[in-house]
Amino acid sequence: MSNLSELLAIKDVFISELDSITTLSDLQQLCAKFIGKKGSVTLMMKGISSLTPEQRKTIGKEINELKTFIEVNVQDKETILKTSSAVNIISANSIDVTLPGYYKKPGGSHPLSLVIREIASIFTAMGFSIEEGPEIETDYYNFVALNFPKNHPARDMQDTFYVDSVKDEIVLRTHTSPVQIRVMEKTPPPLKIISLGKVYRCDADTTHSPIFHQVEGLMVDTDITFANLKAVLSNFLQRIFPDSIGIRFRPSFFPFTEPSAEVDMDCIFCKGKGCNVCKQTGWLEILGAGMVDPRVFRQVGIDDSKYSGFAFGIGIERVAMLKYGVDDIRLFFESDLRFIKQF
Repeated sequence: MSNLSELLAIKDVFISELDSITTLSDLQQLCAKFIGKKGSVTLMMKGISSLTPEQRKTIGKEINELKTFIEVNVQDKETILKTSSAVNIISANSIDVTLPGYYKKPGGSHPLSLVIREIASIFTAMGFSIEEGPEIETDYYNFVALNFPKNHPARDMQDTFYVDSVKDEIVLRTHTSPVQIRVMEKTPPPLKIISLGKVYRCDADTTHSPIFHQVEGLMVDTDITFANLKAVLSNFLQRIFPDSIGIRFRPSFFPFTEPSAEVDMDCIFCKGKGCNVCKQTGWLEILGAGMVDPRVFRQVGIDDSKYSGFAFGIGIERVAMLKYGVDDIRLFFESDLRFIKQF
């Protein structure tokens, strides 16, 4: 009879432990504990061989009934747990059909992208093709081929980042002019190109950035004069700044052009009357230009006695700041949506 008492005790323990089960993995462990290969009920079933025939009949019946009881209750508990889990999943992922639908807000173009497209459109309409080149340049293409020999003081104005600090031969380009050298090396005149892209210099303040964008132009053919340069730039400035009235050329110096000039336009803020932006002069400096220095032609194998040409360079951020009235160049690179959405 001790076996019957033991069976009742096992049943009570099973019922007590079953009530506390909350997960399917715990339920499996409980099932194995009682009716698994080494479960307490299974071990009792194996031990009835040592009983008398009469005891074996009685105890065997009780063990089978307990086993069936455990199996049924485990199945019922499993159904409850699975149903509860499904309900929780549905609840957690439920959709409130009364809420408005989700949608992606339409994006917009960055102000620099807008200006780059406009500049490219103006020059391609004048017959210029667009050329590209690497941003990591050799000292030769960035300086030497453009008449900046080693230790030339003009290099100080274009202080840049050297990738090879030992030999100072690999640099982040300071302008897009190296593209002009690469094109002239491979393509004979006539040439009419612009190159747009990122350039790098060691500058950082409200009007200068270590990284900025430039567009440079080059036109090479027979009988190209300063008048051609003035006509192209006048057309460009009048189209990019429709409210501008006039432009002027001031003598300047660039190693790769001779003669060279700084190009100013009427201040778009005061219409030439004088204000704080133009420092009361009525003029705003907008770009640099000049006739290609014959030594640059000789460097790339172009006959300077037959061909002439002009080149110019424009800071795209400078144009964007004037066009949109932006007073700090750093705003273009801060990814502030409050700023970008205005355009």
